Order: sequence, then C-alpha cells, then structure tokens
Amino acid sequence: MKPLVRTAALNGYVELSRSLGIDPQALLRRVGLDAAALTVQDRWVSGAACVQLLELSAAASRREDFGLRLAEYRRLSTLGPIGLVVREEPDVRSAIGLLLRHEDTYNEALHTRLSEAQGLATLKVGLDVGERLELRQATELAVAAFHRVLCGFLGNRWQPLTVCFSHRAPSDTHTHRRLFGPVAEFEREFDGIVFYASDLDSPNALADPQLRAYARQFFDVIATPKDTSAKDRVRELIEVLLPAGNCSVDQVAHSLGVDRRTVHRWLGETGDTFSSLLNTTRTQLAERFVANRRRSLTEISGLLGFSSPSAFSRWFREQFGCSARDWRAEHCPE
Repeated sequence: MKPLVRTAALNGYVELSRSLGIDPQALLRRVGLDAAALTVQDRWVSGAACVQLLELSAAASRREDFGLRLAEYRRLSTLGPIGLVVREEPDVRSAIGLLLRHEDTYNEALHTRLSEAQGLATLKVGLDVGERLELRQATELAVAAFHRVLCGFLGNRWQPLTVCFSHRAPSDTHTHRRLFGPVAEFEREFDGIVFYASDLDSPNALADPQLRAYARQFFDVIATPKDTSAKDRVRELIEVLLPAGNCSVDQVAHSLGVDRRTVHRWLGETGDTFSSLLNTTRTQLAERFVANRRRSLTEISGLLGFSSPSAFSRWFREQFGCSARDWRAEHCPE
C-alpha cells in the first residue's frame, strides 16, 4: 500500500491558500480530498495526494515558496501525540532521535536520517510516496519543518551551517533567506540540514524533568505497533473521500497503491464488500452528523457524498425508517 500521512501535515493549508488568492476547496477536490477532512488531525490520507496538492497550489498561486510558507504553520502539536513526548526529552539529540525512529506515527512517506562526522551533524530528508511525482514543495515543507523543530529547541537565533536542496533555486529566494538566513544552497546532492554536532547535546529548555516519566509512559502506549488492518485503512479513506464526492473503490485503490481487485479481496477476507463498508461508514457518520443540530441537513448531505439533498433523504429513510428531520427531533430534542 502507498504511504499515508496525517492530515495535520496540511495544517494551515486553507488559511495560506486564501491569503494567496486561490480556492483551497477546488484544489483539494482535484486530488480527492476535502477541507472537512483537514479538521480531524489524526486522520490519515494519501501521501501522494498531499504532494500533488502542494504542487498544484504552488502553480495556482504562482508562489514557488508555497511549501516553505506552509511550514510556518507547523508546531510540535502538528506531529500528534509524539509531539508531547518529544517536548519532554532532556536534550536535542534525544528529541530528534525519537522523531526519526518513529516517523511512521505521523508520516509514512518521510524517511529522515541523522549522521555525524568530523564535528558536523547532517540531517537528510527523503520522501517516498509510492509513485513518481514532483516533490519540490513537499521537500521544502519537510526540511523547513525540521528546521522549525530545531529552532524550537535551540532558539530562534540559531542558524545551521547549510540548508541543502537538491532542486534548482527559485527565481526569488526571499522566503528562503527569511527562514534560513544566507545558508540555503541549491542543486546539492541531498535535501536536509547541516549543523554543528555539539548542538545535539544542548539541553532542551522546554522540558520538565518531572513530566518526562509520565510522557515516557504515554509514549510506551502510543509507540506500541498497531495492527491496522486493510479494512481499517479502507474505512479511513472512505471517511476522507466522501465529502469530496469521489468515494469509489477505484479512488480508494489508487490512494492505497493497489488495484480494485485487491481491495475487493481484502474486504472479502473479512466478509465485507466495498458497498457494504461504504454504507456502514455512511450510517455511522450520519448518526453523528444528524445529532449535531448546528449542521444543516443540506450540509450533511454533502459531507456524506450525496449528489443532492433528495438522494440523501431517500437513503436516510431506507436506513433509519424515518426522515433525518424526524430522527433528529426524536433523538436530539432541543
């Protein structure tokens, strides 16, 4: 299956797009995503879709620095639960080591390595989304995100020796200079950051020694390998794709990097079909959405991937034996 990433990787995407005068929803739909999916940070989506979205957004906004600008929205919280643990590590070496060893808890497409030689530390950032795609924006986002993490530990005045990119320099390097200073270099042999190895031994000023034991206990729970089934992944993608109106077995298969027959085989092993899982997922979401009186039934119709409110109404009556309005009145009285 193709790598997935947490939707938190796109934190700030909607705000940044609007500030640059482009329509985020239209671009999200082009890659099979929806703005509603971005509101749940622990949801997993196609890494390839995220990479394509960044490239499309850079082209639409005519901003070659789109990925860098998006990195400015990054916080430790963007990493999910592991961000809480990293914050309490005693020094930079321990914190970065933890992030690199457990990249799969926040980004399955990310492959980062740290090496030390002759007093220098080199953090090399790689991306693999399972297909050949332009990676410029995603790479700059990843490198800048690691730079922000290091600055968070070492102070905003900290500066690496070199920030390396394998691609060519943009026509305007203003944002690169603003974020990294004069040390950004292009057409290098790798993407990443070079700095003094001694920086890794700097104490983490953010850490609370008394909280570290609790953080580690928490880490032991979240770091336990989870046996995520193929069915779980299909269900997760169904939830993401429904609001985009593009929830088909072909689209799910594409996001997972397999063909539709493989998806059918996976689900068949658990006694499911794609249609039955789609309907079950819709039913569960419908109960949650309709119970929320702040959502209109028209809005819910779109979130569940129906082409019209009338189609949603017919489906809801078939599933629940009454109209959505009557169900809401009975189960969620004002």
